[in-house]
Amino acid sequence: MVMTHVLVGIVLGVVATLFVPAATPVAVLAGALGGLAPDLDLYVGHRRTLHFPVYGPLLAAGAVALAFLSPSVELVALAVFFAAVGTHAAMDVLGGGLELRPWQATSERAVYSHFHGRWLRPRRLVPYDGAPADLALAALVAAPALLVGDGPVALAVAGLLAIATGYTLLRRRLAEYWARLAHLVPPAFVEYLPARFAVVHRTHGSPPSDD
Repeated sequence: MVMTHVLVGIVLGVVATLFVPAATPVAVLAGALGGLAPDLDLYVGHRRTLHFPVYGPLLAAGAVALAFLSPSVELVALAVFFAAVGTHAAMDVLGGGLELRPWQATSERAVYSHFHGRWLRPRRLVPYDGAPADLALAALVAAPALLVGDGPVALAVAGLLAIATGYTLLRRRLAEYWARLAHLVPPAFVEYLPARFAVVHRTHGSPPSDD
C-alpha cells in the first residue's frame, strides 16, 4: 500500500498548509516522505523495524500539539512527517498479512507492535496491497489533494494514482514473477531475502506462512 501511504502523507501536508500557508511545499514533501519512511525496513524486519502502530501515533500527537502551539514551518513539517509515519503503521493493521500472495490470507502478521511486544493480526479491510480496494482508497484519499492542491501537488498525486492503477492491474502477476526470481537466488544468499521470499525459495512456490 505504499502509494496509498504516500498519498495519505501528501493529504496531511495539504491540510496543514491550509492553516499555515508558509509551510508549503515543505509540509507536503514531509508528508510524502513520512508516508514512505516506514517501508524502508522492507529488507530489515519489514513492518517491525520502522513500524510503530502505537508509539507512532502518540509521537505524532505530541508533534502536532507542539506545532499548534508554535506554528513555525519547521515544526509543522515535522508534525506532518510524524503524523504520516504513525498513520502508515496504524493503517497496516487494517490491511493484509506479510506474505508473497496476501490474497491467500495465510499470514496472521500485519504489523509488529513494540508496545504490546507481539504481531498484530491483519484485519483485511483492505485485503492486500494492490487490491482494487487499495486503489479505491488511494483515489478517495487523493481527491482532497487534487481539489485543493496547487499545480505541482496535483500533478504528483495524479502520477501516484497512475502508478497505483498499474500496480493493481499487475499485482497478482508480479507475485508470480517474484516467486520465480526467488528460486534463482543462490542458497548462500537466501538468508538476505525478506521472509516471504525466503519461504517461497525453500518450499518451491508453495504458499508462504509465518516463520
